[in-house]
Amino acid sequence: MNAREPFKQSKKLLKQAMGKSKPLHFRTIWISDIHLGTSGCQAKRLLEFLKATESDKLYLVGDIVDGWQLKRRWYWHQTHNDVVQLVMKKAKKGTKVIFVPGNHDEMVRQFIGLDFGGIKIRDEHVHTTANGKRMLVLHGDRFDGVIACAKWLAYVGDSLYTMILKFNQYFNAWRARAGLPYWSLSQYLKLKVKNAVSYISSFEEALAAEAKKQGLDGVICGHIHKPEIRDIDGIKYCNDGDWVESLSALVEDATGELRLIDWHEVMLRWEQTQFISEDESCAIPA
Repeated sequence: MNAREPFKQSKKLLKQAMGKSKPLHFRTIWISDIHLGTSGCQAKRLLEFLKATESDKLYLVGDIVDGWQLKRRWYWHQTHNDVVQLVMKKAKKGTKVIFVPGNHDEMVRQFIGLDFGGIKIRDEHVHTTANGKRMLVLHGDRFDGVIACAKWLAYVGDSLYTMILKFNQYFNAWRARAGLPYWSLSQYLKLKVKNAVSYISSFEEALAAEAKKQGLDGVICGHIHKPEIRDIDGIKYCNDGDWVESLSALVEDATGELRLIDWHEVMLRWEQTQFISEDESCAIPA
């Protein structure tokens, strides 16, 4: 018998036991601004997130596919296919998937009210949490003054944003080689440039005002790529972030509590569940 066989068998049994770990379960997950069809999309990390989590409901809150960029230049990595297939698989297995299109995938808006492969397409949706709070779910682009009044300017801004993301990729590749953590130039600019901060604040207040107008308790949106949960005039404003920079999602637990979670946190929690408990451990050959 090969001297390494016991080691190989032990490793195989360990891997099998680790694979039995269940995904992290949430009552609801909201993700948006994935931008499939662009090189800046973090599809691989999103796949890891989706495989490590499960939920009763999954909301896709707009800009899932970037039609704007695909019109300019075709880009579609295999991982982008994998994301679509995994979401459809979740829908087939019983997860209620609601797709609320955004401005970058506005071509899907012609199908609002229809269901495809278990995925419901809605312009907006009212979600009721486990503790009875009613939340308006929408992408949010129609409350963006630039989109509403000067769409050409939005296209220009999108091109500039794409350039910044491309620079960010090269810059962070250098930082990784130097042992430094990821740093987002676009998020830095959003927080530092006065006009950008004012724009974000106005956007958030407009969404909160719409929820209040409809007699709801809060609003959940995407669009501006800035994960946030805060109270605005008695309305709970939630933005689930994006899968280009922040790699974040909004989740609801069994009690109805809403909180932000990101890829890094999910991966850490997922790895912790991989450890074999004494009751579930396998017999490892000596």
